[in-house]
Amino acid sequence: MLKNWFKNIGPGPLIAAAFIGPGSVTVCTLAGVGFGFELLWAMVLSIIATIVLQEMSARLGIITQKGLSEIIRTELEHPVFKFIAILLILSAIVIGNAAYEAGNITGGVLGLEAISGNPSLKMCGFSINLLSVVIGCIAFILLYIGNYKVLEKALISLVVLMSIAFLITAIITKPNISEILKGALFPKFPKGSLLTIIALIGTTVVPYNLFLHASLVTEKWKAKSDLRFAKRDTIIAVFLGGLVSMCIIISAASIQSETIRNASDLAQGLEPLFGSFAKYFLAIGLFASGITSAITAPLAAAYVASGCLGWSSGMKTKKFRAVWMFILVLGVVFSSLSIKPIDIIKFAQVANGILLPVIAGFLLWIMNKKSVLGAFKNTTKQNIFGFLILGISILLSMATLNKVFSLNLF
Repeated sequence: MLKNWFKNIGPGPLIAAAFIGPGSVTVCTLAGVGFGFELLWAMVLSIIATIVLQEMSARLGIITQKGLSEIIRTELEHPVFKFIAILLILSAIVIGNAAYEAGNITGGVLGLEAISGNPSLKMCGFSINLLSVVIGCIAFILLYIGNYKVLEKALISLVVLMSIAFLITAIITKPNISEILKGALFPKFPKGSLLTIIALIGTTVVPYNLFLHASLVTEKWKAKSDLRFAKRDTIIAVFLGGLVSMCIIISAASIQSETIRNASDLAQGLEPLFGSFAKYFLAIGLFASGITSAITAPLAAAYVASGCLGWSSGMKTKKFRAVWMFILVLGVVFSSLSIKPIDIIKFAQVANGILLPVIAGFLLWIMNKKSVLGAFKNTTKQNIFGFLILGISILLSMATLNKVFSLNLF
């Protein structure tokens, strides 16, 4: 029984790995330090929303054996709407992921630096961070192999390491269980918490994961009868990924110190409880979250570009490899030279802020098309959950744009 369960593990852990990046670690840390357990409900909401949307994406991929971007391109018949949709998707996912890849690699570097220090190399007047290059090389090798099963096993191993590190950290802080349940089940909006709530939801309900999931399930499953495996895989993986994020919040909530400002400071705060091993547990978590996101972000961008432009999405094709190589190289360059691509990141924030409700809307539209899914189209119950999440994503989009442009809408 257990052997069959492991045999049918699909891309779910990769999706979980993709949304637990260094940004998520930092946001969850700041949420715990700033508001204790009071924002755990936002993570619970995020987990539910992610499960609902990712299940739709996985079902679409298995039934059609196509990626989401490819289906959007073929189903939109009006040339103007098709052009706008493809341009928006390519801009947000491909260009956006290129910008955020530097953050993913830097997160992995933070983990390694806690153990090895900060080795650098002087070249042509620049100081090159060698750890960024090391992480880039690891990601390059795993992606270049182009074998889904190898990639899956590698990322599952890293997710397990990351999960254990943060779970142990949360347990050792000896949190108040009743306070955790209260924070998880009863929504509160403490003063100054709005942007943190937005960030917690935004780092979990990730637009590019919808594209990544629909494409990856076609590598794993081919038959309609496999839908039950995909559903179980999605629910378990996203739930466990969300649990890791909640453990980070719980760990940070126990640290009563004004000096905690980011995830790397968490190790110092845990030293009285964890002793000299605090930095090693946090290092494992940061390294795993950084390198998993450093792998999934370029992979998602390659799938999206292939679907939007009508290329073959085989992991070993030249065009597919060219896209993820471009994003990975940019990430390594920005990270190793400490370049901050502020304008690109700002553009990516705006594009992703607009993209989430647009993609959620596209997904709901497609999931209700009998010509695409036949008997496997959305049920009334699935649509109710889907449209509720769409409404939340619209509010998230407005808040994201408000943050970028400081329009004072909230």
